[in-house]
Amino acid sequence: MADSRESDSRKLLGRLRDVMADRTAGQERLDRITALIADSMGTEVCSIYLFRDTETLELCATEGLKAEAVHQTRMRLGEGLVGRVAANSKIINTPDAPMERGFRYMPETGEEIYSSFLGLPIQRLGETLGVLVVQSKAAREYSSDEVYALEVVAMVLAEMAELGAFVGEGAALRARHQEPVLIRGTVGQEGSAEGHVWLHEPRVVVTNLISDDPVGELARLSEAVDTLRVSVDQMLEGAQDGDGEQLKVLETYRMFANSKGWMRRMEEDIANGLSAEAAVEKEQSTARARMARATDPYLRERLYDLDDLSNRLLRILTGQGRETGAEIPADPVLIARNIGPAELLDYGRSLKAIVLEEGSVGSHAAIVARALAIPLVIHAGRITTEALNGDQIMVDGDQGVVHLRPDETVASAFRDKMAMQAEAQERYASIREVDCVSKCGARVNLFMNAGLMADLPSLEGSGAEGVGLFRTELQFLVRSQMPRRGELSALYARVLDSAQGKPVVFRTLDIGSDKVLPYMKKIDEPNPALGWRAIRVGLDKPGVMRMQLQALIRAACGRELSIMFPFVAQYDEYRAARAEVDKALAREERLGHTLPEKLEVGAMLETPSLAYAPMKFFEEVDFISIGGNDLKQFFFAADRENELVRRRYDTLNVSFLSFIERIVERCNIAGTPLSFCGEDAGRPIEALCLAAMGLRSLSMRPASIGPVKSLLMRSDLGQVRKQIHDARHRGDQSVRPALMRWLAEEGS
Repeated sequence: MADSRESDSRKLLGRLRDVMADRTAGQERLDRITALIADSMGTEVCSIYLFRDTETLELCATEGLKAEAVHQTRMRLGEGLVGRVAANSKIINTPDAPMERGFRYMPETGEEIYSSFLGLPIQRLGETLGVLVVQSKAAREYSSDEVYALEVVAMVLAEMAELGAFVGEGAALRARHQEPVLIRGTVGQEGSAEGHVWLHEPRVVVTNLISDDPVGELARLSEAVDTLRVSVDQMLEGAQDGDGEQLKVLETYRMFANSKGWMRRMEEDIANGLSAEAAVEKEQSTARARMARATDPYLRERLYDLDDLSNRLLRILTGQGRETGAEIPADPVLIARNIGPAELLDYGRSLKAIVLEEGSVGSHAAIVARALAIPLVIHAGRITTEALNGDQIMVDGDQGVVHLRPDETVASAFRDKMAMQAEAQERYASIREVDCVSKCGARVNLFMNAGLMADLPSLEGSGAEGVGLFRTELQFLVRSQMPRRGELSALYARVLDSAQGKPVVFRTLDIGSDKVLPYMKKIDEPNPALGWRAIRVGLDKPGVMRMQLQALIRAACGRELSIMFPFVAQYDEYRAARAEVDKALAREERLGHTLPEKLEVGAMLETPSLAYAPMKFFEEVDFISIGGNDLKQFFFAADRENELVRRRYDTLNVSFLSFIERIVERCNIAGTPLSFCGEDAGRPIEALCLAAMGLRSLSMRPASIGPVKSLLMRSDLGQVRKQIHDARHRGDQSVRPALMRWLAEEGS
């Protein structure tokens, strides 16, 4: 039976090669393919359906159904048996199609006389491009050998579609990678940019799909796998003294690289007519399809490992390494599935924008993008498969939208928006050196957030009065091992030097949740955002905290120093952290080091619990900064990483503003300085309401200072506060609609 399968699939692939080599037009080529598949399989019908858009399939070629139905018959994703195959990426093999769940009769095709149905997804690397169908009048279930032969053919069809072999009539036969594409993602970092695509990992293009020399292809595969195994062994040797988690990943790599089952399946595919590269890609597509359905995080991680290993093997076979010879464009927009902070920093500020298929709003990449003030869109589905190096791309980080190969109308509108933003920034430059004082005489201090030395030049250019938040974790995240105290001390000293006397608030190490150090053991937690993170890690493992405190004290070298502890949830945590500061001061004094001229120790209020801490906490702490991003998600019980809920809750919700007002009142009673740090501080309308609630210090990204200052200086905070109180009295859920109407009437 195995010999029969081999001869059938090899014969079919051989005939397909002839069609591929032919220079006929796309439609004629498709017609010939359906005819030869039907003939080779001994079926009355063979049809090819391709996606015309993300939700609609179109009949593009058929042998056996009515010819006039081609390019006319369409169905939605999930509709009918064909739609089910596309939606689930699963084969349907039934002897009685009309009795199958979800069957939909398409009268214009004349398919009512055919009973048996076999439908397979046409997919490449987990992306479904269409559906291949064979049908017969006789009621029968197709054999496993026939299914296998068609699986191989479907994979070759996917590659041909990807390479533009079927370009022709019909919406589904437009040239891939030439049409405009709109992709909606999630805002990772605000800002807009236009540029050209630079793929972090260019896709390997497989052009030789079919081979009639299985012996030669098996030898090529064997040699490439040997090279792969050697490279994995070398990586393992180099990591023996490193992190245990990294060792585990590499051990998994080695397990896959030495997997007999993986090798056997690829050898079988080669024996059945595929080239070595096509055999690797077929296995990779299977892994990607499983990955899309996997709900177990551990299994998904292992499938990612196998996917990465397949990419390495393809690069060895094709010689298409990461260095493809392409030159990075002058205006690069980086496209990647995901990327680590160190790799992102290697690109530096040369990037115009970043677009990721994965990532999170609190990921390492997002932190670095914010530090570099580079627009970032995450969760941009299909971007790595849709984009090619050099494609024109426009990234709207304010809306989380990506325009790939935009038409002139979209491009023109996008450029108009960017021009308006640039014009506004020029207007803001005129008030850069002016104090931020509202129409009612309230003084509001505007600070900037930072995390890298590269941020500090913005201190002068933005008009910021200081650094309200310096994130110290970036120096830990971008390294492969724990930084030394001397290195940190030198860095913190350079930060203070660059600030030229303006205040800088250093937040101690904020790790955990989605910020995991590469050289520390990862803790699996059911809900990391509510787990072992920030101050909790510092108090449980005080060695790193003590080292960082010593580095900060030495960096100050007699200057003023402000230290802030993140994610303090109760008074005792602050007291324990403050005790560590006192111990560090005493130790440095014993060693004869110069102590800071003035030291202030504060806490970030990011949990509702701390707002209700004993009054003694508010009296004892030197200052408090509201961490708006975390506080909002805990206040509304809405995970800011969850797209289903994160947009449901508004910062201008009357309940949330009332809660902010309560915090302001407690700080005023205790005489404790209070600031607000987070994305909302940099949004003019939100900043206006926060100031109206009594906040007199806001910290934001440098580019937001101009717009926020401009609106605050044109506004009467007493009148804004009245709008908020009126909305509360009416029982409004959010003050936003009423406030926007009032601002429009006022001409603000």
